[in-house]
Amino acid sequence: MMKTNFIKLLKYVPMGILALLLLSCERDLEDLSPVGFSENPEIFIDGFSSGLNYAAFGASVPTAFDVDKAVSYDNTPASMRFEVPDAGDPRGAYAGGSFFTEVPRDLSNYNALTFWAKASQSADIDVVGFGNDLGESKFQVTILGLAVNTNWKKYIIPIPDPSRLTAEKGMFFYSEGPESEKGYTFWIDELKFENLGTLAHKQFTILNGEEQVETSFVGVTKNINGLTASMNLPDGVNQSVYINPAYFTFESSDPAIATVDAKGKVDVVGGPGSAAITAKVGNIEAQGSLSLESMGNFEQAPVPNKAPEDVISLFSDAYSNVPVNYYNGFWAPYQTTLSADFEVNGDHILHYTDFNFVGVEFSSPTVDATAMTHLYMDIYIPNALPSNAQLKIELVNQGAAASAVFSKTIAANQTQQWISVDIPFSDFSGLTGTDKLFQIIFVNENGVMSSFYADNIFFYNDGTPPPPATEPATPAPAPTIAAVNVSAVYSDAYTAIAGTDFYPDWGQATQVTEIQIQGNKTLKYAGLNYQGIQLGSSQNIATMTHLHLDFWSANSSLLSVFIISPGPVEKGVALSVPTTGWVSLDIPLSQFAPVNMNDVIQLKFDGNGDIYLDNIYFRK
Repeated sequence: MMKTNFIKLLKYVPMGILALLLLSCERDLEDLSPVGFSENPEIFIDGFSSGLNYAAFGASVPTAFDVDKAVSYDNTPASMRFEVPDAGDPRGAYAGGSFFTEVPRDLSNYNALTFWAKASQSADIDVVGFGNDLGESKFQVTILGLAVNTNWKKYIIPIPDPSRLTAEKGMFFYSEGPESEKGYTFWIDELKFENLGTLAHKQFTILNGEEQVETSFVGVTKNINGLTASMNLPDGVNQSVYINPAYFTFESSDPAIATVDAKGKVDVVGGPGSAAITAKVGNIEAQGSLSLESMGNFEQAPVPNKAPEDVISLFSDAYSNVPVNYYNGFWAPYQTTLSADFEVNGDHILHYTDFNFVGVEFSSPTVDATAMTHLYMDIYIPNALPSNAQLKIELVNQGAAASAVFSKTIAANQTQQWISVDIPFSDFSGLTGTDKLFQIIFVNENGVMSSFYADNIFFYNDGTPPPPATEPATPAPAPTIAAVNVSAVYSDAYTAIAGTDFYPDWGQATQVTEIQIQGNKTLKYAGLNYQGIQLGSSQNIATMTHLHLDFWSANSSLLSVFIISPGPVEKGVALSVPTTGWVSLDIPLSQFAPVNMNDVIQLKFDGNGDIYLDNIYFRK
């Protein structure tokens, strides 16, 4: 549930607001003195306390919040009402905002924010919390996915370390998007800070309580995340909250190897050597740690020298990358490979650990690499290997029955250095096309590689002219002639002559199919010798002036189009083929004399090769 709500939060909250919600800002302000600050714990008790302001978050419905005097907890005079919009509401994508004061308050004598809430339906409010002052939000505390229903219930958000809140402006904030695309209403009442003597068993985590071990290098930067606190509430529930780094005191066991600042930003500064990053809240040790094994200076991969216009990049700081779904899909239950990606001096590196196999997917959209000739990547094996180590690389084109395979043997003396893997498409056994590439899969072929780094993964053209296209990549141009001036035979743009037969049995060898090109219907004549079109009824086109058609062919050397009236009387006009793309042609009807334009019954094409046709119509 927590993960689902967090994903929903990402959908409805702009990135700038997310930075305020879950991270502290980069500014580093000195703690303010509490001298003279009010200790007023009330936010909304039958009305707003003095000095309180409200600001709606960007892209939210600005009028989502209001005071409700009809619905309240325990028949009090008023409550806070929040109207969540439907999906697609033009006023805003979600309801969200912050209640804050201009003058800080001293909240150090309280250990929880409490309130009563109910909703018009059962729902999970994406985000609620305190400490968001629309500025540094240094001591922010957040609950994701707060479950509410149609009954009033008291909620408690514990304060991790009250001694920190001597000058706090952020009293309360929330963010909620539609549930199942539908909006609803929720109410909050009796919103205040309290000192509850029944909160117990404080626990804190960094890195979600995990004991992480990572190999690293000088110049690598990492932010300590997974910062949480939990306390036992009066009802026996252990309430977990996400908290900002300012509640923690971080420590490095060896600052000569790695330093950590007050915001949990870790910089590897020396090596070889190791350092452990830990943290406390007050005098309570946080669960979780980061053990870094610095290997010293990092040898970066060679900078690619291919011209950008000859490259389709999936992962490289040297080029603009195409959209990639993921670099590690973690295909359970069989995959063990994890990711520990890092950045060294601005260079991003993929790091795969516990490696058995892993997939990079780029299916939205797929990659048309028909103009490319090679797959390139840089690989670094950090550990010693036996002489039989083998990395299998599979390339998958959409619609293929199986992936195409290339196996790369890694020599024992190739470890702890960058290896340039440069694979012509022709070396991939079983590769039947590169027009809809969507996956690269790495396989630990004989199980002896535990991890590897990867950089500069891209397709490129080595200077070989791309093969000629065998079918159109884009549909024919959309017609612009008004329908009132058109008598259409075949076109998505107009209503065509009813009952027309596009494959009459005239003894022809041509194979006729209708294909879709980016959603546009197109006629394909494969292996043309001749092909007729029997109109659904005789057409009087004497008031028309031209026959229009769009045609495309990569391999035809002869093509003509005929108009036919009873007799039969027919006349053809030769078309220039092959084409270099779609050809839009308007042929004066006078060129088809002596055909009777008062009684046109058929069209015919003859020639050779494969022909694509669209937008066949007579026009004024």
